[in-house]
Amino acid sequence: MDQQADPWTDAMRRGDHDAAWHIMATAHRARDPATRDDPNLPYHLRWVWDGRPFDGRRVLVRCYHGYGDTVQFARFLPHLRARAAHVTVEMQPRLMPLFAGHPGIDRLVPFDVARPLPPQDCDIEIMELPFALRVPPVAAPPLPLAVRAADLPPDAVGLCWQGGDWDPSRSIPERLMPPLCRAPAFSLVAAPTALPVLNPEGCPMDMQRTAALVAGAALVVTVDTLIAHLAGTLGRPTWLLLKNDADWRWPGEGERTPWYPSIRIFRQHRPGDWAGVIARVAHELDRQPAAALDARPGPGDTAP
Repeated sequence: MDQQADPWTDAMRRGDHDAAWHIMATAHRARDPATRDDPNLPYHLRWVWDGRPFDGRRVLVRCYHGYGDTVQFARFLPHLRARAAHVTVEMQPRLMPLFAGHPGIDRLVPFDVARPLPPQDCDIEIMELPFALRVPPVAAPPLPLAVRAADLPPDAVGLCWQGGDWDPSRSIPERLMPPLCRAPAFSLVAAPTALPVLNPEGCPMDMQRTAALVAGAALVVTVDTLIAHLAGTLGRPTWLLLKNDADWRWPGEGERTPWYPSIRIFRQHRPGDWAGVIARVAHELDRQPAAALDARPGPGDTAP
């Protein structure tokens, strides 16, 4: 684990949210209000909430980060809705079908990067919600999504070894994956593969169909990417494979995370040692077949 992490990252990794919020509050007070939602910055680098109260107001929640971030932080929307008069969520269009009827959303609109919605009484970015609400993840468990599980073999294992291009160190070289391709394994990577899986053409570029595959899996084995957040939110047994210096949202030690009770963490012991991670996961697959981990919904049930 990185010993040079900043105090906020250290606090988040150890689950000390009060300390993290204190650090954020200090930084928040020091910000120049003129830089709020700065159009000169990429969306994912912008800050939005200026500290104004949202109680009894019309609130616009902007989803400026990745798909996985939106899925992870949507759990806080009902806490916001309990205090606001009305909540509009400006969401990535591909995710919107999963959030139909989601509690905490009065109006769901597609986020058009060229024409974002005008401000409302109070604007906030979705990842700012836990700080603004002072609600830790343990008090905001994942909420069901509008997903119906795909019809898969009862011991099917979904594999995702590829993360986003912006951080290639999260991804595992495909050549290391064969020990995990136990029949009937299937790919959750949106690209063709030579691995012996049920779908060598790759996972469909369709969020509802991808989520249905995740919901139908007996076990999901994935790197740190959207698939991990979908699987955790859908309550599927999930083995999360982390690099040595993992993202701030995952604990610095241990196998469990308060974000997702169904996730078990396997992390690198040394930077870059994916072979060691794969060996430990393969051993666990021998010891605990996927079918033994599954608590699959019945046919036609909505997951989780």
